[in-house]
Amino acid sequence: MTQNAPKQKNIALLLTGGGARAAYQVGVLKALAQSMPRTSPLPFKIITGTSAGAINCAGIACYASCLHLAVRKIEYVWKNFNTEMVYKSSFSGVFGHIFKNMLRSFQADYINQPPASLLNNAPLRKLLTDVLDLSRIDTNLHRHYLEAVAITVSSYSTGKSVAFYQANNAIPWQRSKRMGIPDPISLDLLMASSAIPMLFPSVRVRHHYYGDGSIHQLSPLSPAIHLGADKIFIIGVEQPKLSVPIGYEPHFPGMSVVAGHLLDSVFSDTLQSDIERLERVNRTVSLLPAREKHKELKRVDHLIVNPNLNFNEIADHYYEDLPLAMKVLLRTMGVKKHSPSSLTSYLLFERTYTQKLIELGFEDGMERLDEIRTFLELD
Repeated sequence: MTQNAPKQKNIALLLTGGGARAAYQVGVLKALAQSMPRTSPLPFKIITGTSAGAINCAGIACYASCLHLAVRKIEYVWKNFNTEMVYKSSFSGVFGHIFKNMLRSFQADYINQPPASLLNNAPLRKLLTDVLDLSRIDTNLHRHYLEAVAITVSSYSTGKSVAFYQANNAIPWQRSKRMGIPDPISLDLLMASSAIPMLFPSVRVRHHYYGDGSIHQLSPLSPAIHLGADKIFIIGVEQPKLSVPIGYEPHFPGMSVVAGHLLDSVFSDTLQSDIERLERVNRTVSLLPAREKHKELKRVDHLIVNPNLNFNEIADHYYEDLPLAMKVLLRTMGVKKHSPSSLTSYLLFERTYTQKLIELGFEDGMERLDEIRTFLELD
């Protein structure tokens, strides 16, 4: 490299959470992979993920030396999904789990109870054990296919958003309500980051209890920036809003609608706020004289890809593919076919639905491929 050659930028990939919606991310990455040589490594030096996006993040990081292989590995799992691979969905698995939780509530307080949840996601732990070799992340870091990998979780003990990261060079950080801690990416961290509140149980990691990384994540871009990103490529799962005419609404929103809104807020709203904050910082940096620029106020560019179709409408089309026990459970919460709630779109881990989301992600990725490749400096 000559002395005047520009410094190579650190480009980060950010995968957000969203339960079964995360299949969409696979499709976008598949479109990118098909535009690159078959032996190309990842075009991202930094990978960060939250919730289901954290699982995709780990899967890609394990095969960072070859983008095509990484995408094929995670695509195979998502294309062959069924609900029983994520949580127990039989009548005994669903209602037996709920009944056990009810019985435990009558036990003495001094007994150390297992974490309570609506669903039992033990099958997900087995799946991740079978398909992920997390030791490969350290190898890819050592060979500089990656510079950093971060998984975000939410602490039920402290109320903070915690990013656990593996990196070649990074300094732990501490900010209001968020922090970064160096620690190897583990199965427990992935289970914790994807533990959707109330639905899946919390996980104990190093004497603290953690849940879905999106809960307390007020600044989703923070881990990538702290790990040295100059650019952040974001694959989100925020669906376009349906246009609802303003007028008289005769019914109160039911519990299912409220629950769906809560999940939508947890997984999407903070990201948009953080992007607005990033854009304001970038404008501020552009106005500063060169001598007054500070490394903590460097410009960080971003590109976000979100679906152009509504996940709720797609999930409604495949509602009948849900296991019968889950349909009964959701019906008790007011969720049924043609329901306005978005709960189904998060919990429908059936291949018909996930394959459709992969197709949608691929179409969106191909439509914006030139823009993506320019942003990633691949041309």
